[in-house]
Amino acid sequence: MSNCPHCGHEAGAAGANFCQRCGGALRGAPCPKCNASSEAGDRFCNQCGATLPTEAKASGLSSIHPAWAVVGILATALIVVLALQRTGGREIDMAPPPAASTQGSPPDLSSMTPREAADRLFERVMRAVDGGNDAEVAQFLPMAISAYDRIGTLTLDDRFHLSLLHAAGGDGPQALAVAEAGLAQRDTHLLLLAAAAEAALVLGDTDETRRYYQSFVDNWDEEIAAALPEYAPGVHADLLNTLRSEAEGFLAGGGE
Repeated sequence: MSNCPHCGHEAGAAGANFCQRCGGALRGAPCPKCNASSEAGDRFCNQCGATLPTEAKASGLSSIHPAWAVVGILATALIVVLALQRTGGREIDMAPPPAASTQGSPPDLSSMTPREAADRLFERVMRAVDGGNDAEVAQFLPMAISAYDRIGTLTLDDRFHLSLLHAAGGDGPQALAVAEAGLAQRDTHLLLLAAAAEAALVLGDTDETRRYYQSFVDNWDEEIAAALPEYAPGVHADLLNTLRSEAEGFLAGGGE
């Protein structure tokens, strides 16, 4: 049985993706060239020799607080949506469990798929941003980004989440790059247009923010009519209305 490369704890069940003790990744991202699996810490693919993506670092966290002013309102809306999805739409108590903000214990990720783990860690980071808990953001943000890296093929909704994670960490360039990669597939995608606008705000580029928000407003009717799964009630329908209000407010205010 192998040990976690991060804390040395026994990896647990065969095929586990994350350490039960620290939540660290036990497996690396798929090879971008041949899609072969890899182990956490591998630098090169053991099948074709290609360079593997490196694990996300928390290097951008020194600038997180200005970024939180940008993504904070989205964090509040998103944690409600994600919690409702996990409880099947039942009423939830949004109060954190006792001492959750000080313990910082990771969710049990050992038996989850990469996407399940990514979604849970994304929710954890958004809760931390919403609560102003920089220690938890510093702890879970790199784990969340790495979890999305291990999914392999990202959906447009995945890219929206990943872009917000980079923005929450103050990494505006990467947040914008992730959003633009999704927009290259569907240039009218409302969530990604909003994510690109948020990333541009983190970068302090109000002209780009205005451009993305204008595209968001211009494409609203057509995109809503397209009825993408991520636009549905119970997914991001309410969030989209919040984003539209933000976009219209920004444009009406002259981009200030």
